[in-house]
Formats: sequence, structure tokens, C-alpha cells
Amino acid sequence: MILEGKTLIVTGVGTGLGSEVVRAAHRDGANVVLAARTQATLDALAKEVDPSGKRIEVLPTDINDEAQCAKLVEATLARFGKVDALAQVAATQTLFGNLDEVSAEDLRLAMETNVIGSLLMSRAASQPMRESGGGSIVLIGSQSSFLPLIPQLAYASSKGALMTAMYFMAKDLGPHRIRVNTVVPTWMWGPPVEGYLSDQAKERGCTLEDMIAEVTSNFCIPEIPEDGDVAEAVIFLASDRARMITGQYLMVNAGERMT
Repeated sequence: MILEGKTLIVTGVGTGLGSEVVRAAHRDGANVVLAARTQATLDALAKEVDPSGKRIEVLPTDINDEAQCAKLVEATLARFGKVDALAQVAATQTLFGNLDEVSAEDLRLAMETNVIGSLLMSRAASQPMRESGGGSIVLIGSQSSFLPLIPQLAYASSKGALMTAMYFMAKDLGPHRIRVNTVVPTWMWGPPVEGYLSDQAKERGCTLEDMIAEVTSNFCIPEIPEDGDVAEAVIFLASDRARMITGQYLMVNAGERMT
């Protein structure tokens, strides 16, 4: 129960990583505030995780809207009285193409959501953390920023920029005892990746198992990490067990890339 008594905001709550962070945070004792753009998605997960509603709250939020970010933080304070941690999971991911293929619109969308939106949400959450004496902001990066295996120029560039922003925030917020770190996954086995690899298998005329074998061919541990594996790293960095860790990135990649 490493988050016992803590209050954690989780953005980007959907069918993948965000929902697993919610489940793990609630399991480990936190009050959890769920944010995403779709009310029905939030309500369904809240009912599943905490039918009593005692340690859970939901609020539809678009992190690209600064006023909505502020409203989310205000709602968290009104319900639970504090903000101890932010898991900034919300992102635009389904952007593909290399330099000659990627559109200007996709480049702008990636930067708008994955960088600017993440910073707006982080700024809003950091305000009550300053007043309460500290907290933790956990960002989500992407190994594609380090290892360009598939054509994701817009997405990978935005996540690389977010990593740079992490260093600045860690320096800026450190005196307030606010830690800022990034969890960097490789492929995450969940609905989005399963769907993508299934589509690729159909296009290539092979099996899903063939695609998984190809993906994991350079992994030290021959298995695609699950969304839940990445969520565990988020929970660790949000907890007091990581109280002296800031400005760092933690790869959850089964040893595909070692640093």
C-alpha cells in the first residue's frame, strides 16, 4: 500500500495504460481522480475499480484546455483536499509517417497535446503541491524517441521534447520538493498494440504470434511488457519510495535498449 493516504490524478484514462495506473493506484491505497475526454469511459472504470465511490472521482478533461486542467485540480482539492501526484498519461499516439509522409497537421497535433497539454496539466497540478510541501509528477515518454523502429516522427519527436521539458521542470520544482520523472515504455501489450500487431499480421499474411516474435527478437526478456508493468513503474515514481528520484527516466522495455 505504498500510496496509502495519497491523492493521485490520472489523465488519459482509457483502455490502456491510464486505466492500469488507476487500478494500481487504488490497489495501493490512493484516492484516485480519473480524467479523460469521455464521461462514459470514466464512469465505467470508476464503477469497476471502486463501486463504493469512496476513493475515486471522475471529471471529463481535455488537457489542451488550460481552464479544464485548472478545473480538474480544483475538483480534486474539493473532494480530497490535496494533490500528491499526477500521472500525466494523456497523449495523442496514433500518428504515423516519416519526414516525407508526416503532415504539418499531425506535427502540430503531437506537439499541442503531448508537449503543451502535458505542461499545462503539470503546471496546474504543481500549484497545490507547492502549497502542501511537495509531490510527484510522472510523465510518459516513448522509446521511439531513442530507437526509431517504426515511422512515428511526429509522436516520437513530441515525446523527446517532453523529456527535455522534464529536466527543466525537475530543476524548477525541486526546491518545492516536487519531483518530475518519466516512465519510458517500449511496446506495451494492451488493446492498442494488440490491434496494431493484428492489423500488421493481416497485411503481411502471417500470424499474430509471428509479429510478437519479431517485436521481441531483440528483447533480453522475450515478452512484450504489459500496460500493467508500465503502470507499476508509474506507481513507484509517484510514491515516497522514490522521494530522492527526480529528473530521471525509467525504461520499461524488457531490456530491448539498455542505458
